[in-house]
Amino acid sequence: MSEKIKIREAIIVEGKYDKIKLSSIFDTLIIETTGFSVYGDKEKLNLIRKCAEETGIIVFTDSDRAGFLIRNFLNGSVKKEKIKHAYIPQIKGKEPRKENYSKDGFLGVEGVEKELIIKAVTDAAPVVSEKSGRKITKKDFYDDGLSGKENSAEKRNILKNKLDLPMNLSSSALLQILNKLMTYEEYKKLISTL
Repeated sequence: MSEKIKIREAIIVEGKYDKIKLSSIFDTLIIETTGFSVYGDKEKLNLIRKCAEETGIIVFTDSDRAGFLIRNFLNGSVKKEKIKHAYIPQIKGKEPRKENYSKDGFLGVEGVEKELIIKAVTDAAPVVSEKSGRKITKKDFYDDGLSGKENSAEKRNILKNKLDLPMNLSSSALLQILNKLMTYEEYKKLISTL
């Protein structure tokens, strides 16, 4: 298995299959909008805004009408200097897992070749080469009472609330987001206040 490409920005995609594909290529936080539901999902939008402020975001939606509507919505929801855009070419076709073509008849992010995805994302944002220090680990979560202990779920919820993160985040998703938003030292300082 080849090493994943590390980028600083979080990548925003439309659906879970886009996220699965990009997660196999890039070492970064990938957030799915779950299509148009992002319009009414305040927690998801707050998470996207928080990531935009901390690391910047790359919006990488399909090149069809729906993808551009979501892209434009996010463009109006985040500071202009914090958002970058990655585009795939409009290629006629359908994903193998789907029975029918999309409404516009183009392949989505999940359906295009890996090389096109890498080019689109790396054209939008430079690859990060330096190591960003010690990562927060599952063991840290255990040691700090965020997992495997009697009040772990309650403590995680206090942390999510303090950071204005969605309450339905899993422990793994929370860990990934914390590693994207802060250093280990900042995490330890925050944990000491809980």
